[in-house]
Amino acid sequence: MKTRIKVMMLFFVWLVMSPMRVQGETAFFRVVSSSNTVIIAFNANGAILWSNDVVGVTCTVQSASSMTSTSNWVDYISYVVTGKVMSARVRDPNPPPGMVFIPAGLNYGTDPDFGPYSLTVSAFYMDKYLVTKAKWDEVYNWAIANGYSFTNAGSGKVPNHPVHTVNWYDCVKWCNARSEKEGQIPAYFTDSSKSTVYKSGQIDIENNCVNWSSGYRLPTDTEWEYAARGGLSGKRFPWGDTIQHARANYFSFSDDINDTSPTRGFHPTYSTGGEPYTSPVGSFAANGYGLYDMSGNCWEWCWGWYPGNEFSNRLFRGGSWGFTPSCCRVGERNFGGSAAVDIGLGFRVALSLGP
Repeated sequence: MKTRIKVMMLFFVWLVMSPMRVQGETAFFRVVSSSNTVIIAFNANGAILWSNDVVGVTCTVQSASSMTSTSNWVDYISYVVTGKVMSARVRDPNPPPGMVFIPAGLNYGTDPDFGPYSLTVSAFYMDKYLVTKAKWDEVYNWAIANGYSFTNAGSGKVPNHPVHTVNWYDCVKWCNARSEKEGQIPAYFTDSSKSTVYKSGQIDIENNCVNWSSGYRLPTDTEWEYAARGGLSGKRFPWGDTIQHARANYFSFSDDINDTSPTRGFHPTYSTGGEPYTSPVGSFAANGYGLYDMSGNCWEWCWGWYPGNEFSNRLFRGGSWGFTPSCCRVGERNFGGSAAVDIGLGFRVALSLGP
């Protein structure tokens, strides 16, 4: 047993990842017995996290082929692992309400449409849903009563649909208000010394005005795409390479070879009652990280500028109910001015794990 553990540790020494805690850490799994019943999990430095065949380290493995969750802190990727090296995330058992844990790590590959990419992130939390009109109103009303001002009051078809018609400034200030409402230090300030919380006006604050270790915030471009891919590598969408109305709320387009939906145009279930034809958040299956609507429903504001249009246009990603499949690809980027609003443009927030 000691010999094969040593061999496996050497196998993983070439993997380069940032140091992580065991809780929320990325683990690498290997089936090491001929009967496919001995499984060892290593961290990026080759240290054993647990195994079902090491004295003093316990983990009940139900089946080496099904790989279902086997404890209150291990979350396996679900597919047959016989003879394969695979990664699985050790999830945080206590994410903030309404959020999921996004593990630190590297996602790289070749996107079918955008070519080679490489995404590296530190662990963070992310809203599992787009911010709903109900959630927006809850924080917005608190914010107005506590010294905040917004350009737009925000709109939404019904309370459990995404909020829309909110510009980038509104979303950033809303993140600060949500932080303060919940007793956290805000992320966004109007100055590099971080002495004045951003609460009013339209200020194009930059990276040096952000407290990256605390408070709700917009995800960076890299964080958004890493999260949207859901642990998959080199796919067009969060689930694979084709799209259908069964998976997302978007405008189906017959000329797109990647669109295999039997229904065309606006989503037939949600194109009622006048525009916007948004859908209730969580109407479709989540991706591998437990995130919903990373493709379709509403575009999502991100932190930062659109590449090549710095200091002119902000990024948003994900596509929407009124856009074609190409806009719903995880590698697709779109942009608009910081003050832009649209009935198909909303957001979701991220939260750092702390210093």
